Amino acid sequence: MPKSGSTVIGKIRKVFLWIIVVFLTCELFLFIITPIYDFPQPSIFAGDKLYNPYRGMDSSQWKKANFHFHTRAWAGLTNGRKNSDETFWKTYKKLGYDVPCISNYQNISKFNKDSAFYIPVYEHGFGIQKKHQLCIGARKVSWIDFSIFQNLNTRQFMLNILHDQNEAVALAHPDWEDGYPVDLLHFLSNYDLIEVLDQNWRSIPQWDAALSSGHPVFIVADDDAHDVYNIYKVGICCTFINSRTNHTADILHSLKEGNAFGADVYMYNGEGFDKKAERAKQIPKLNSVKLDHDTLWISVSSKPMKVEFIGQDGKIMKTVEDHPEAFYKFLPEDTYIRTVITFPNDMKGRGTRFYLNPVFRYSGERPVNSLRAEVNRTKTWLIRLVSIPVLLLLFGFFVYLQTRRKH
Repeated sequence: MPKSGSTVIGKIRKVFLWIIVVFLTCELFLFIITPIYDFPQPSIFAGDKLYNPYRGMDSSQWKKANFHFHTRAWAGLTNGRKNSDETFWKTYKKLGYDVPCISNYQNISKFNKDSAFYIPVYEHGFGIQKKHQLCIGARKVSWIDFSIFQNLNTRQFMLNILHDQNEAVALAHPDWEDGYPVDLLHFLSNYDLIEVLDQNWRSIPQWDAALSSGHPVFIVADDDAHDVYNIYKVGICCTFINSRTNHTADILHSLKEGNAFGADVYMYNGEGFDKKAERAKQIPKLNSVKLDHDTLWISVSSKPMKVEFIGQDGKIMKTVEDHPEAFYKFLPEDTYIRTVITFPNDMKGRGTRFYLNPVFRYSGERPVNSLRAEVNRTKTWLIRLVSIPVLLLLFGFFVYLQTRRKH
């Protein structure tokens, strides 16, 4: 009997060992096929024109959106198992959302798929270091990812793959566990958006790092919630998109053009869903964002506590207090200016905040965060020529050891 038991344990150990070896082999193979890139030095926004993402906006056409929420998927194995699609939908509609989207891990929800406003979204990434991407307007799920370790090359390689499979790619919660460090965002390109706000994380330094390096990337703000019944997790962060309809094509167009802003909605302690829904109707409105030659004018529907104009490297360039209109005159050295509007709450303290997309210098061509890195073919193939034989030898040596043990 002991011999039989030890045999079973031995077989289990052997299967487990083979799983580890196959997993590590696949992981190493992904590193081998990843190109080595030459990344140009960071640049700044430049040109004799100013790009205003809010040109042509209509203040009566703001649509409230959330692109990051988890419901039950994968037979309840992932976080979000308590949330049904129907409950999610009812809750977010009650809170005044026009575009509530489900973004499960590695899974595109089909809920409402036959509607004109359906946007397929999923959260890509299954690595242990939370280097995730939000895939918006997804055409399929990518099962390529680096599970253990990522560097600048692997991150760029992953963004290139996702860029071709989705209408828009956002860096999800880049500040979480250093998913996208500030120093790497000076170099990475070929993505559209940054999830600057979610209910747990604020990735503002990462956004400024990308903007200060001349990458035209725009904001999304989401709850990234896993519990629809927790009042402190839903309706906290949202994206307001200026679009004539909430139909898929219109929403995605405005989002990618930057005709949107992120909101960090103030939360009162102890308020219920009914009170939260009522207060959601009272969120101030962004009336206008206009350029008059080199002067940026901002107008909101109610008097804010302050309006901050923020430029290169996240430096506050000007603050206006207690006035529903504010302006900033671009200086010759200004590369971009983004605006943060803080409204007071009932206690005269910090309340709801609007984070506007940047107005920046450009040459006149439509700004796109296109791929800047170029493959260094010499280094790429040298590493492959060395690594592939080594990988095959290691795998062959392992098979040899297992065969020898049998005899």
